[in-house]
Amino acid sequence: MKLWFIAGAVLGGVGVAAGSFGAHALKESLAATGQAANWETAVRYGLFHAVALLVVGVAGGLPQLAGCRGILHAAGGCFLLGTLVFSGCLGALAVTGVRMLGAIVPIGGVLMLVGWGCLAVAGFLAGK
Repeated sequence: MKLWFIAGAVLGGVGVAAGSFGAHALKESLAATGQAANWETAVRYGLFHAVALLVVGVAGGLPQLAGCRGILHAAGGCFLLGTLVFSGCLGALAVTGVRMLGAIVPIGGVLMLVGWGCLAVAGFLAGK
């Protein structure tokens, strides 16, 4: 579970840096291409899922969830991979304008949804 806590912390730091970069260094470029909303969405979802990874990392250490570590690992993996695909492709689309990247973004979204489902199942099974 340490992995998910560390991944969440790193993803959170990357999200803050990306948000700052978009608001300052890329501001004019993103506005000129109409891609500011895509960049902001990529950053926002990255930050949300950084917190979700921190939750997974902490939850894995709870005695009530000891029997759910496998599903928590699945949640963490889905959150991390989903965020990398979703936010990564959406951010790359915002910067490059390569429309093909937009077709990949939903795969990341589905992975993030699966992660939330796994987290819900772990909560349901807690203490059983």
